[in-house]
Amino acid sequence: MARQAINIGSSANDGTGDPLRTAFDKINDNFVELYGGDNDINTLDANLNVNNFAITSGVTNGNITITPNGTGNINLGSITINGSQVSSNDSTQITLADNIQTTGTVNIDGAATLGSTLAVGTSLALATGATVTGIDNGALGSSATLLATQGAIKTYVDAQVTASDLDFTADDSTTNSIDLDSEVMQFSGDTGITTSATGNTVSIAIDGTVATLTGSQTLTNKILTNPTINAATMTGAVAINGITLDDNTITTNASNANLELETSGTGTVELKAATNVTGNLGVTGTLNTADVATTGNTTISGSLTTGTFNVGDLNIDASGKFTTDTNGNIDFNPSGTGVVVITSDVTHTGTQTTAGQLNVDNIRIDGNTISSTTGSITLSPLAGQNLVLGATGNGVVTASEFQATLGEFVTLRTDTLSTDTSNGDLSISTQGTGVIDLNTATQATVGSAGGASALPGQPTGYIKIKIAGTMRVVPFYDES
Repeated sequence: MARQAINIGSSANDGTGDPLRTAFDKINDNFVELYGGDNDINTLDANLNVNNFAITSGVTNGNITITPNGTGNINLGSITINGSQVSSNDSTQITLADNIQTTGTVNIDGAATLGSTLAVGTSLALATGATVTGIDNGALGSSATLLATQGAIKTYVDAQVTASDLDFTADDSTTNSIDLDSEVMQFSGDTGITTSATGNTVSIAIDGTVATLTGSQTLTNKILTNPTINAATMTGAVAINGITLDDNTITTNASNANLELETSGTGTVELKAATNVTGNLGVTGTLNTADVATTGNTTISGSLTTGTFNVGDLNIDASGKFTTDTNGNIDFNPSGTGVVVITSDVTHTGTQTTAGQLNVDNIRIDGNTISSTTGSITLSPLAGQNLVLGATGNGVVTASEFQATLGEFVTLRTDTLSTDTSNGDLSISTQGTGVIDLNTATQATVGSAGGASALPGQPTGYIKIKIAGTMRVVPFYDES
């Protein structure tokens, strides 16, 4: 029966509500619905008894069923029951404080944490593997369903360790054994090797006296046989067979030994950078160079085939040409009494300046003097050509242009013949009975006086002349 509502009207005693009898009839019906004593299944008393904070079934051995509507949950405090699933609605754990006994199978999907005692009826079935039926604390056997306790495992291990030894050997092939129950194995290093233990790990290391592939160690008094050394850095003097490398110097170890650079086959020794030779440079073969700068003596016993040999300001090319870089002179200056000897023909172009005495066969040129070392000096122009001495363009050799203390001429042609000394006499002498022959123009008359047979009594003047050393005067007249 559904709950019945009593009509109480719109206002007090307005006559529109239920009469008292009708109203109390509805009240009685509602109480019968709630506390019916007729065991009606629709009455609360016939099914549940709510009393003393307890809900009990009104029917002997009757069930109490709480069924939510649709997908609703049953909430008991913070416990939520939905179908067969129990969960915590505040996202915390569910604690079962008393013993739990189940006759069915317990399935645990997540991790299981056991507080003290886990009692399993007959067997414990895990997700995979064998079913555990018990725990054995005695001697370990071959059961596939019994779990061993710590005591059982320790008893077994102790028995095994006591009965077993650890056999080992080293590089010397000596076999040794360690009693695992009473002895301790020790790891000891030797020269350059140390050992250490941390937890269950034994570490073997080398100290600074041992060379490693990547470490920086110093090797002392070591012999390397046929080594391959890549990109080595050596400090101090390094002796290699017969030579010593010290800083940037290469020297030979044996006294007076030569330092030789030898290549294989047709290979050459190439000096890529600028090369300075401070001592003597002796080249017995062919020296092919770009630029060679030397501050010492250079001796070349071979040939200069290509390029230019530069010595200071002097350049010598392969053709034998001597040049200078600037306006400097080329000086040939032998030591002591040595002389510059030129054994072949010499072709000279340009101006040649010789400081000091110049000897050409028997001719000596020294300062302003040309002399002979033996015999006479012969000036012989080509046939039909003249010997011109100091001509200034007019064909006249002046006293300042030509001077000779003694000269022998077959033919002397000159426009002026004078003395070099002021007020000095001009002496023209002949050999033996030779006479002075004046080949010059003549005329038959003089002045206006008439012919040669009628010379004027008074000459124009007199020419002073020495004849055989005696001063004479010769009259002269005006030309007609």
